[in-house]
Amino acid sequence: MNTRRVSRDGTALLRRLREPAPPRPEQCGLCGRDLPPGHRHLVDVEERALACTCTACGLLFQQHGAAGGRYRTVPDRCLVDPDGEPDERVWSVLGVPVGTVFLFRNAVLDRLLAFYPGPAGATESEVDEEAWQRALGTSRLAAALEPDVEALLLRRAEGRVACYLVPIDVCYELVGRLRRCWHGFDGGAEARAELDAFFEQLAVRARPLPAAVTA
Repeated sequence: MNTRRVSRDGTALLRRLREPAPPRPEQCGLCGRDLPPGHRHLVDVEERALACTCTACGLLFQQHGAAGGRYRTVPDRCLVDPDGEPDERVWSVLGVPVGTVFLFRNAVLDRLLAFYPGPAGATESEVDEEAWQRALGTSRLAAALEPDVEALLLRRAEGRVACYLVPIDVCYELVGRLRRCWHGFDGGAEARAELDAFFEQLAVRARPLPAAVTA
């Protein structure tokens, strides 16, 4: 027996066993098909949960009322209103305690909700309807917002407020990215750099709100 060869083969086998298995691709929450990176998502409006979806299944739920309205495909538009940027009074009117917030309307509860990214994920707060109207309710982005599947994502920095209409999954992506790098009370330098990079990417992706756009 060639013990040298056996030893080498055994070492290679042990090395392969120690290596982590390649991650399995995500699967469609409806049909189980393997999904590529950058796939779409569905919102389960009753459970308030996101589910990954393939293109075919996503198309089934783009129409309002499909499946009794329980599932809705998350749109992929990202919009900004260059002529309607809110000012810092939004923070005091809404009582936002941090520098970044996303807001959306939950159709099942018929309530406006605000979420603040932080070290434990996203902290939820209900928004007073009157305060919403005074702060953002008359804006064109708010008028275009689709319940459950889109949000207004705002950040206050350096004396101005950036406001984008984004798919709801973009907001939860931001929550996950900040949670992974958050340190201390305010997130630390790494979280601030992550936030800067995220909003720089949004600025590149966002398109001006068309004059006739509606939800």
